[in-house]
Amino acid sequence: MPIYEYVCDACRSKFEKLVRRWGEAVDCPGCGSAAVEKQLSTFAVASSSGSSAGAGCDAPACGQGACGSGACGLPN
Repeated sequence: MPIYEYVCDACRSKFEKLVRRWGEAVDCPGCGSAAVEKQLSTFAVASSSGSSAGAGCDAPACGQGACGSGACGLPN
């Protein structure tokens, strides 16, 4: 069961929702509007050295989100 991030088109609030099944209706918890947009999420993975780097990146953490340094060859 993934957690998705959303932005409400009506009130512009941002929120997360645990989606239990595909196609589940999602309403804004702030205003109740069904006009919400799923956002592209990023995540971090802790390496064996304890630093945090973008998924699939072995470069040291740069503090710029998903490895924003470009050291691993992935686009910033």
